[in-house]
Amino acid sequence: MYVMEYAGSRRPFIKDTLMPSDMQLSTDQPFDQNPAAVYLASLTTANSRRTMHQALNTIAFSLTGEANAFACDWSMLRAQHTIAIRSWLVERYQAATVNKMLAALRGVLKAAWLLGTLPGDDYHKAVAVSSVKNDTLPAGREVASDEIAALLAVCRADETPAGRRDAALIAVLYGAGLRRSEVTQLRRQDYTAAEGKLEVRGKGGKTRIAWLNKQVVTMLEPWLAARGAWSGALFCPINKSGRIHQRHLTTQAVYYILQKRSEEAETQPFSPHDLRRTFVSHLLDAGADIAVVSRMAGHANIQTTARYDRRSEEAKRQAAELLEMRVPDDADDQI
Repeated sequence: MYVMEYAGSRRPFIKDTLMPSDMQLSTDQPFDQNPAAVYLASLTTANSRRTMHQALNTIAFSLTGEANAFACDWSMLRAQHTIAIRSWLVERYQAATVNKMLAALRGVLKAAWLLGTLPGDDYHKAVAVSSVKNDTLPAGREVASDEIAALLAVCRADETPAGRRDAALIAVLYGAGLRRSEVTQLRRQDYTAAEGKLEVRGKGGKTRIAWLNKQVVTMLEPWLAARGAWSGALFCPINKSGRIHQRHLTTQAVYYILQKRSEEAETQPFSPHDLRRTFVSHLLDAGADIAVVSRMAGHANIQTTARYDRRSEEAKRQAAELLEMRVPDDADDQI
């Protein structure tokens, strides 16, 4: 079971404020009739199942005081409960996290409806709870071009297979704007060298094509030569003796690789997602159409892409410089 730390009060707010004292929310349903189990089984990747399991555990805690999605009777929830859940989440988490948890809530309620334990009218009212508008700037930072160059330089200076792999990994993460989970799922057969084409499996099992420019291909080819022609994982673990293991990297391994290369290159710390953020931002800065960039990034909503567009902030900064204000000659002495 995956258990999160719950922000704020440890009391199950919704149970205490909305549930009748005789209302039972616990259940011991068999897994093939359990809405949480059925919903999680419908998700296409292990990472998605883990993430949404955590989200349901959080919501289950707000309902029952126990962070166990499988022990919660989701079929008992109605519109007033999902509205209260949304309020409870908004008080404790950022908008993006709230919307992710609400997506999990809608998913488990749909499973309860499909299983016949939640009446259709009650289901449609309960899932009508609105998402949270997200106007905040994305967390993290952009990785400067000279930092990316420094990272690639330290990788190329490492003449072991790990150096070749890490240079290719960084180039693909930045050059294709991939999520960490996407790059770990890549297979050798997903890459077509003659066209610089990469088939990427994204969120929700959706597939998109990423086109790699000549610079990214230049970083990728030495790794492919070291890796060998066997089918399977594109990026693989390598032990200390330089032996390549024919299996996929984990998402945590990607994080550690970037952390190691950042320390060697003496750059400021950054996350794998910061390379994706930089990919989007740099394309927009270069004048690429935002709708095209949104498709390249695999964003379901163009508004997600727009949050990475910092050009409007630069325009405001330049406009502020146009404002003239007469300052007394002795202003420095008055400070």
